[in-house]
Amino acid sequence: MPAYGVGMNDLQAMVRDVMDTNRYLTLGTVEPDRMPRLSPVYFTHHDHRVLYWVSAPGAQHSRNVARHPAVAIVIYDSSVEPRDTRAVYLTATAGQVDDRDLGTECAIAFRSVGGGARPFTPEELSGPAPLRLYRAVVTGYAVHIRGSDPVYGTGIDRRLPVDMP
Repeated sequence: MPAYGVGMNDLQAMVRDVMDTNRYLTLGTVEPDRMPRLSPVYFTHHDHRVLYWVSAPGAQHSRNVARHPAVAIVIYDSSVEPRDTRAVYLTATAGQVDDRDLGTECAIAFRSVGGGARPFTPEELSGPAPLRLYRAVVTGYAVHIRGSDPVYGTGIDRRLPVDMP
């Protein structure tokens, strides 16, 4: 786990590091009955501001995004010990990428994919294809602070808002 200094710069570095080193997010959408729905999604991102994933439009979380584009996202590394936990909480506005924008958006979304993943072409995400490209534009950031954190800890775990440049 990287060591961070004190101040907003280290919190910004934590946001970037967590987003760069993890490939799955938990997407929170709103069901028709207003209950939350959580879905694990493989993602890529552009400049820590726009997140991308591929999904079927008929998937429940995709239908939820179409109906209510405000989403909540958490990205965390579940492989670390509890004393080393780090998480990023995001608020965002999500939606399906329009077919007219697929050339540009696919080039951005699939510029860097992790091991085992592959880039999609616009043709694979349009017309009769079963999958579509989705994107979420981040509107807010926060990080998980452990209660025992030597710099920010208060004895109780909490979220701390982060202003990203």
